[in-house]
Amino acid sequence: MSIAGGIAGGVLLLATDEETFRGFIPFLLLLACVLLAAQDQLKAWLIRWKWHHVQAHVSDLRIALPLFAGAIYGGYFGAGLGVMMLAMFGLLLDDSLTRLNALKSLLALVINVAASLFFVFSGEVVWPVAGVMAAGATVGGAFGGSLALSVRPDTLRWIVVAIGLIAAGIYFVK
Repeated sequence: MSIAGGIAGGVLLLATDEETFRGFIPFLLLLACVLLAAQDQLKAWLIRWKWHHVQAHVSDLRIALPLFAGAIYGGYFGAGLGVMMLAMFGLLLDDSLTRLNALKSLLALVINVAASLFFVFSGEVVWPVAGVMAAGATVGGAFGGSLALSVRPDTLRWIVVAIGLIAAGIYFVK
């Protein structure tokens, strides 16, 4: 479902004209910001909910459909996918948050690789731009990773939320 959804999200992205995608961006950014801002409360709620609700056997279909929908979102946009998937798994699966987080990380990787491979073989990648983005992501990831280690997680979360809200505001104004 992760592979199929990641590819479906990529197909949807390529089928969406630029104006429509630009119209979605602020709403998608806001969704990601809300999910990130509410992450701790969402985790706490999931823990309380699980404590009070003993879950029966969860069918494969009950897990597969939300996973497919989340994977489409991940292949189309991606921001906030991890938080969304963690919330979904917390509601559907009876396991520790540590194991659910590991599952979320693995499936997010699968979704991103599937969508990326789809884009590579679609012929739509502008390679010089992709190269600049890859270099920027590598440098930013290395710098951001070391910076993130020196900043409290709550502070980092609110910095990311603030940047996301500013970006969403800029897209709303455009």
